Amino acid sequence: MTAAVAQDAVDAQAFKKLYPENFYAQFLERSTRPDGRPLGRARPTSIGVGAVSTAEGSALVKIGSTTMIAGVKLEVMRPTLEAPDEGAFEVTVEMPPTCSSAVRPGRPVEEALSAAQRVLEVLKSSKALDLKKLCIGKGQAAWMLYIDIFCLSADGGIFDASLAAAAAALASLQLPRVKLSEDGRVTLVDASAAGDSMETDDDADGGKIVEGCSSLELGSTPLGLTCGMYKGHLLADPSGEEEGMMEALVTVVMDEKGRLLSVYKPGGTAGASDAAVLDCIEMTRLRYKEVSSILTNALSACRAT
Repeated sequence: MTAAVAQDAVDAQAFKKLYPENFYAQFLERSTRPDGRPLGRARPTSIGVGAVSTAEGSALVKIGSTTMIAGVKLEVMRPTLEAPDEGAFEVTVEMPPTCSSAVRPGRPVEEALSAAQRVLEVLKSSKALDLKKLCIGKGQAAWMLYIDIFCLSADGGIFDASLAAAAAALASLQLPRVKLSEDGRVTLVDASAAGDSMETDDDADGGKIVEGCSSLELGSTPLGLTCGMYKGHLLADPSGEEEGMMEALVTVVMDEKGRLLSVYKPGGTAGASDAAVLDCIEMTRLRYKEVSSILTNALSACRAT
């Protein structure tokens, strides 16, 4: 890099810091963004499943520089009286200070709490998990799923990446083969004889064998896209820097059948018009196909190993 080019780069960064709106306007005039993306294009995305060997299901998702890792841990629970043949699940999202300079040590991160609550709500409303498939013995035992999502790097789109990581981790989840004794105790049995369903068989020593499954079939696979509105322009998948400039943010969640699961406006200084929301929905349809294909390939590659 020549001295002149280096000086130009320094001048551009200084101009960007001092006059961010003017800096950004130069790109919007050409319907592009500082990172070279067209306004309607999301950042490069990758998904890897089986990222955590100690979890029954796990996934690593990268959207641009934002990186989330999700792991699913299993625990035996006693079903509730209201749902004696159902299991349950919880979602947590953690954003440590190492993921972003904006995160302060010792303080709860509102964005993480919000993302966890919204991922939980989407998984429930979309019926992604059939809770009856988590039942080991009616009224005796069921599986409790802890979906823990950890942010390695935060640069915008935290909810989108969290939801994708949770969906990928659940899609790779394996339920173990267990034995349910007559008094309700659950013990693991030889995994080599496991089947592919949750069917039960009587055991010669008393109790019954509950088969595991090589992968838990999901009722749906919800995925989302956040769009930002800025000076009359609609931007797909804004980065962390862009999110701070947006006048409004809208997150759309859909499933594989094209059903609209939720439309959420996390924040901003202005409202989103009906036309803008419709454009966000159309962008999400296209984005869903892209991310769904990446997830399918990742699952296929994992199962082939």
